[in-house]
Amino acid sequence: MSGFIDWLEKINEKDSKVRAVLRRSLAFDPGCFPAAYPYVEPFMNEEENTWRREMHYLVAGLWAAHWRVGRSGVPMPVGKASADYQTASGSTSTERRFIALLDADRDQLPYRLRQMVTLLKEYHVDFEAVLNGLLYWNDDHKRTQNQWARDFYRN
Repeated sequence: MSGFIDWLEKINEKDSKVRAVLRRSLAFDPGCFPAAYPYVEPFMNEEENTWRREMHYLVAGLWAAHWRVGRSGVPMPVGKASADYQTASGSTSTERRFIALLDADRDQLPYRLRQMVTLLKEYHVDFEAVLNGLLYWNDDHKRTQNQWARDFYRN
């Protein structure tokens, strides 16, 4: 685990505007909103990998948009939370959205993931696991997508 979400939680305690800035960053391509730099770059240290940087910015924005006071319980993987949402809501489109997320390419991923996280606003999503999965999104064997699908369909 990278501890990135713990990092964000700690700076959130000290700076009340961090969530607003990171939420606003979702309107831009990941890593292209200068106001978000002070909250993500110190964690990145010497990281030069563009994909890793972009995924940290994306997850920071999603975490900020999803953050709720007093959220408790064990954080859930995206696949399990999506399956629970589908069961609770009776929504027939959840599975289609989830499959579209799993099939998303580099350009579609931020939009599809933002859509799914918005649906899951009442669920405690494990953003550390989301980040770890996204870092390997482009793996030839689609390990992240397969894991998320198992979480969804084996629920």
